[in-house]
Amino acid sequence: MTPIHIRAHPGDVAPIVLLPGDPGRATRVAQRLDSARCYNDNRGLLGYTGRYQDTRVSVQTTGMGAPSAAIVVEELAMLGARVVIRIGTCGATRDDIRPADLIVADAACAFDGTTRQYMGDGCEPKASDRVVRALVGAAEAAGARYHVGPVATEDALYAVTPETREQLAARGLLAQEMEASAVFTVAALRGLEAGCLLTVSNAAGQHERLSDDALLPAIDRMITVALEAALTL
Repeated sequence: MTPIHIRAHPGDVAPIVLLPGDPGRATRVAQRLDSARCYNDNRGLLGYTGRYQDTRVSVQTTGMGAPSAAIVVEELAMLGARVVIRIGTCGATRDDIRPADLIVADAACAFDGTTRQYMGDGCEPKASDRVVRALVGAAEAAGARYHVGPVATEDALYAVTPETREQLAARGLLAQEMEASAVFTVAALRGLEAGCLLTVSNAAGQHERLSDDALLPAIDRMITVALEAALTL
């Protein structure tokens, strides 16, 4: 069966799939893969499968926000994916978490509507322990500065204020982003393992981020860490 949005077939998608929101970042990951082939470009949800060293890996664009991410993970489950790892950017809640740092999210506090529709209010879906360990190990091996902990998944980026940032930090949440809770929730419901690796691009509630020239090396490092983690999964 071909899913509605990802126009692919079982076998097109590898068991391990990296999930950037940005199609440009999906293409950037694909450039790191040997013999990468585009299996989907419908709706701009670019998807590629290739090999990283001896491991077959896919990268699939989710688009922005939890509704789109949930659709993508549902359809990847139909296509045979077994592990999904969100790779994206986020706004940090604490001053000691600096732009270009990495965050390994082990849970996501759901402030989005998509997760609530699946699970009800007050849920905090978890990442898979094995995926968290793989991401932490790869970050350490890369010598990257990283933080591990829960993040906040929000629907409305520009509604987040400096006051919101303080409230999130007080709850122990390391950063604000827009997809992780939906990725974790759908993965758990469909029997997939899930993780999330984020590059800090700015402070939450501060809608200016690193310049592209400064952010791109950090994005490339995140991609390397995610690919190296895929080798152990």
